[in-house]
Amino acid sequence: MKKHSRIFDKVIYFLNILLAFVLGIALVVPYVPVTLMSALSTISLLVPILVCIHVLFVFFWFLRKRKRKSLLSVLILIAWYVVLGSFYRFPSSTEIENTDTFSIMSFNSRRFNEHRQLDIENVDSLILNFIDQKKPDILCFQECYYELKRDDNTALDQYPHKYIDYVYGKPAKRVIQAIYSKYPILNKDSILFPASSNSAVYADILYKRDTVRVYNVHLQSFSIIPEINAIKKQKSSKLLGRLRKVMLKQHEQANLIEESMTGMDYKTIVVGDFNNTQYSNIYRTIKGDLQDTFLERGKGFGRSYNLLGFPIRIDYILTDPTFEVISHQNFDEKLSDHYPIMATLRLKSDE
Repeated sequence: MKKHSRIFDKVIYFLNILLAFVLGIALVVPYVPVTLMSALSTISLLVPILVCIHVLFVFFWFLRKRKRKSLLSVLILIAWYVVLGSFYRFPSSTEIENTDTFSIMSFNSRRFNEHRQLDIENVDSLILNFIDQKKPDILCFQECYYELKRDDNTALDQYPHKYIDYVYGKPAKRVIQAIYSKYPILNKDSILFPASSNSAVYADILYKRDTVRVYNVHLQSFSIIPEINAIKKQKSSKLLGRLRKVMLKQHEQANLIEESMTGMDYKTIVVGDFNNTQYSNIYRTIKGDLQDTFLERGKGFGRSYNLLGFPIRIDYILTDPTFEVISHQNFDEKLSDHYPIMATLRLKSDE
């Protein structure tokens, strides 16, 4: 019996070493351009899962009364926390006065359930009702629907200014992004991504006396969840090659957004679906010196998507340091494969 127990422990410890090595690679991924290690960059998607596995390893070795073997996971967890930071946020005990602020919401609506992926009636109306309840001052949709039903719903009437990169009622050949604003839009344009149906749009919004450029971003999708059964049948080499291509596209798209922001004098907010975690070089490229509203004022896992049942954060609101982050909210409304997020901001110059 003891012999079997020793063999079992050796197998588990081998897995422990292997996964510690994988998480160790993940510590380097955000700091290395995707072009140099595109295949390994996909590990960034798994960091939250890997961290949880190593926490379980620690408990396992303590229960087995083999504490020394837990040191490997303890050390790699410490390295993860120091180098990359946590994906879980505890609620802030500091309250900030919520006055003279504005709110911005980002939501990948999955074309308002056009293809009925959710077995729910009138999802478009439910989404508009949700918007009407939360009343964000600036609203950004990714994967908008080209033929959104309005009927008697007046939720979008509160936004006199908007930029939607399509002609109403005309099927688009790419994924549609939309920006709705209660404040005047002075200028607007799109950033088309080469060989992709994805894109980014931006609007220069007049807020008080300042011009704020709001980017609404939708980076290349891995599209792995709808096809999970097909993926199980693929060879691992084919799947890895597919993921590698997506990472390279995301890298190219992130660089285009970074180039657009470089040298710009406007105050900047970037929102959207990055289709990657905070531990990726993709996120790091776009974020630069911007603040992540979740890391500033969020709580919990910040879930905006479920990856194989695990809550991950791939949707973001990033702001430059001239904004004070008053609050960040993640909502649980199941109206898409993504969950809406919203931040409340204040210009520091207003204080």
